[in-house]
Amino acid sequence: MKFFRSRVRRTKQSPVFRVAELYHSGQYAEAEKAARAVVRSSRSGEELVVARTVAALSAGAQGRHTEAVSEYEEAFAVSQEFYGAEHWQTLKLRSDRAQQLAAAGRYAESQAECEAVVRAAAGTTDEDMRLVTAAATNGLVYALNAQGEHVRAEALARDALAEPGETHPVRVTLQLGLARSLNGQARHEEALAEAERAEELRRALPEKHRLPQAGVVHVIAATALLELGRVTEARARAGAGHAACLASHGPEHHSTVEARELLARFDLA
Repeated sequence: MKFFRSRVRRTKQSPVFRVAELYHSGQYAEAEKAARAVVRSSRSGEELVVARTVAALSAGAQGRHTEAVSEYEEAFAVSQEFYGAEHWQTLKLRSDRAQQLAAAGRYAESQAECEAVVRAAAGTTDEDMRLVTAAATNGLVYALNAQGEHVRAEALARDALAEPGETHPVRVTLQLGLARSLNGQARHEEALAEAERAEELRRALPEKHRLPQAGVVHVIAATALLELGRVTEARARAGAGHAACLASHGPEHHSTVEARELLARFDLA
């Protein structure tokens, strides 16, 4: 996750450096606490954008998705005032907020907001804006899958993945969105293959970015395996997915809930 441009001081003495470091190390409660301390003390617009962004990210990462939506609204207001409505940082906050809407089950709202961000960021070669477009497309794919629009989700995911670019966390989530869309169409062998491809991409990421998606990979693969009748493998992957989601995000995060619901299918069988 890219929080700010290089002109913001990121020395080890900088409060925003510490905030970002805590978030990337998976210490979400500590990151949120540190971010709120910066909000209370900083007079720098750039630092306030970073701190409010990390507070929102951290709330979402702990499964407090409705609260995270409100936190993103605060961050958006600061970013819009400091950078302007069309700046990549402001649009990225809109995209992130939309994905928290989806995590809170507000899929139609998430879809509409992701579509708006994609339109606003379209037609630019700027790298930051390209990442915003990819992130918003990922959110759109997730929202469409959640609403049963798997064919459209597949097409959008494939188009986005066809864009050249280095391995980035957003590409991993897009790959997972593609796998979800295939599971939704009962194309489970293909879904399993795409989930394993997502795992390859995840393992190629820098270490600090690998953990958050580990559980989701297992859950999507387990779903495909279960539908293919490979129950023993499916149960093992589902258990691994639940453990990874629980370790990364706690019991209330939407990914942990999804993993728990999948495990319950085995208990009912």
